[in-house]
Amino acid sequence: MRPPVFHWAVCGVLLLALTASLGAQSSFPWWKSEQFQKDLGLTSDQSAKIDGVFQATIAKLRQGKEELDRQEAELSRLIEHNADEAQVTRQVDRVETTRAGLNKMRTLMLFHMRQVLTADQNTKFKALHEKWLQDHPRHTGDQHQTPPRQ
Repeated sequence: MRPPVFHWAVCGVLLLALTASLGAQSSFPWWKSEQFQKDLGLTSDQSAKIDGVFQATIAKLRQGKEELDRQEAELSRLIEHNADEAQVTRQVDRVETTRAGLNKMRTLMLFHMRQVLTADQNTKFKALHEKWLQDHPRHTGDQHQTPPRQ
């Protein structure tokens, strides 16, 4: 049996894929989808609350991603120019601190979205997520898995 944290992480993967896979500007929010609302029994109030959580976080996530990109570019530059190990180590620390901050912010966003759902909806969401993983094996972390035949 997998620990509960694993299930939270799996739900997070689906939420991220659904909200960020096409880019935050062009992605279609799953909580506004009529089909998803129907499948989950999501009310318009719940959808609005989830959207509020998303809107309150997305700008900060974008800024954090831009900062992460800058920090990673600087790390690449230092490595490319054979900087001394102490400089590289300090930059690695900056990159990983920025990445950790982004992960924390994203995880809390997903946690707050999940809190809007009822226990029954969370159960349904888990089932929808498991189906999604079966239909999209490349998002499970196993990059070498062969997609199922259609």
